[in-house]
Amino acid sequence: MINIFDYLNYQSFMKDYYEARKRQNSFFSYRFMGKVLGMDPGFLVKVMQGKILLPERAIPTVAKLCKLGEEESEYFEALVQYGRSKTPEDIKLRFEKLIALRGLESRPLEPNQYDYYKKWYNGAIRALLTFWDFRGDYAALAARVHPPISQEDARESVDLLEKTGIIRRNAAGKFEVLGPPITTGEKWQSTAIRNYQQESIELALQSLVKDPKRIRDISTVTVAVRFADLEEIKARIKELRQSIMHMMVDSGEPDCVYQINFQVFPMTVVDDSVAAIDPGKADAASGPGAQAPERDEGGKA
Repeated sequence: MINIFDYLNYQSFMKDYYEARKRQNSFFSYRFMGKVLGMDPGFLVKVMQGKILLPERAIPTVAKLCKLGEEESEYFEALVQYGRSKTPEDIKLRFEKLIALRGLESRPLEPNQYDYYKKWYNGAIRALLTFWDFRGDYAALAARVHPPISQEDARESVDLLEKTGIIRRNAAGKFEVLGPPITTGEKWQSTAIRNYQQESIELALQSLVKDPKRIRDISTVTVAVRFADLEEIKARIKELRQSIMHMMVDSGEPDCVYQINFQVFPMTVVDDSVAAIDPGKADAASGPGAQAPERDEGGKA
């Protein structure tokens, strides 16, 4: 049977459980499952489709139907609570509980990936080791990171990168980076990188205050836009990110690590009637467009 610890979405687990039971017994149906759970079959289908939430009162009944043990039942309940989370703080808290319930030994890959994004300097050290000759001098490594981190933090970061297969120590004793740049793709990782992005923004604020202008560029511009153009703005930022990545590949041997942030966020209330429109499907009718300043210097620091 299916393993609930392989899931980060309770609707998917319930759907796969239903399909597995259906393969074993063709008489197993939504009607039968709904009767056992005390639910209308149509309501049950909508739960599995993610259209409505599973009532909390049904958690023990679902666990009993699926013959979940004590730890599995606790994990299923945590899955349901995670699926009901709304605020970033609540999502983070409940996701971390899921990771703890899974256990590092039984499910090492995803928890370690999550740990990678918990600290901003993990990515910095990975990028640094693509060109810097590091052979175990953690004091030097910690001092090379900006802003500096502790020697213990540097050691823990290298251990994590080794454990996840991102770096390895070669026969000559030098640490080398394996594989392509790290990227996110799984839906759950949007939760995992939320703190990472927050730390990156906070680092930019530190740089604004502490670093001289000659080694940084922080520019801002406030514009009036059509909400329907938001997807086009996102697409252009994505294109710029990709072009920068390609440029770095062709520019020669690197000698430092930079963080490049892009932020687009509302500075006025977005009306519900406007926000309900899918920007990618909106028409191309003309409207009040972005009015950028004539000179960018006014928005630079």
